Amino acid sequence: MFTIEWTSVILGMLTMLSSFGWLFDRRRHKHEMEGLRADNRQKEMNLGKDYVTEWRTYIAEPLEREVGELRMEVKKLRDAIQRIDRCPHRDNCPVLDGLRDDEESGDEASGDRIQESGDER
Repeated sequence: MFTIEWTSVILGMLTMLSSFGWLFDRRRHKHEMEGLRADNRQKEMNLGKDYVTEWRTYIAEPLEREVGELRMEVKKLRDAIQRIDRCPHRDNCPVLDGLRDDEESGDEASGDRIQESGDER
């Protein structure tokens, strides 16, 4: 009977120690998982930064340069068109005639689009 009590006490202590081991192992595992999640979040943020950097380098900056160049060309054309009025040869100017033809064909084309869509008022 005395050995049964000692055996039950020893088995109870072993069970209690294994329970504590399981509890501590669970906490350690939980901390490891939190660390891995934090690492994954950091990697996602770095990947996002890389995507933004590449987008700026390969898409945004070239487009900004091209838009700037186009603005300069449009400014030159506007200046040239405004100088036509001061030109002594404006009565027979092929550039002015071409612009007038483009304007007229543009008005007709927009009128055709209105008639096709049925939105004419």
